[in-house]
Amino acid sequence: MRIVYDNEAQTGFKSDWGFSCMIEMGDRNILFDTGSSRDILAFNLQQVNVESDVFDTIVLSHEHGDHTGGLDAVLHPGMRVFVPSSFSSNFKRAVAQIAEVIDVALPQEIVPGVYTTGELGAWQKEQSLVLDTPNGMVVVTGCAHPGLETILGVAATFGGLYGVIGGFHSFDKLELLRELDLIVPCHCTAHKREILELYPEKTKRCGAGMVLELG
Repeated sequence: MRIVYDNEAQTGFKSDWGFSCMIEMGDRNILFDTGSSRDILAFNLQQVNVESDVFDTIVLSHEHGDHTGGLDAVLHPGMRVFVPSSFSSNFKRAVAQIAEVIDVALPQEIVPGVYTTGELGAWQKEQSLVLDTPNGMVVVTGCAHPGLETILGVAATFGGLYGVIGGFHSFDKLELLRELDLIVPCHCTAHKREILELYPEKTKRCGAGMVLELG
């Protein structure tokens, strides 16, 4: 996995408010969220020599501009775009002019070893990913608006949890992270500093350009 869009960035990459990461699972290349800016996403992908047409699957967590704004940089014919069912008809119609749009309501397998939690939450519906790795299940979140504890609970139904990566929003039940072996708070995580201080040996500081070997 490589973080390609985040509030923070490593040398040579651009930071911006938003989130995106690319996931390699076998011969499949998945992009989860697209950040805010088409230009910044394209720049950061260029820094790792990744062409936009390498992705066969895009998964969008929720319909906020800091997660969907860069979509035009990577959208191309022949790809599949998984979106929560609650996405607006106008958004889905526009994407469907170029790529296949797949509505997500319930938990399901997207590609072998990659699952969606399904659409979670009440006021702001959102989906997260669950990756089946040799170390256990790794959860990837956009903003975690439905509550990270809720997302982790659903993800645990797929198997034992190993780690969580992404935005944690206002999640403050930090003791729930104790059993995880990998914690990577990104983007809109209100208690990032506290998490880094509480679990220094398990936590990695997120930023565009970061590479994570998940097994």
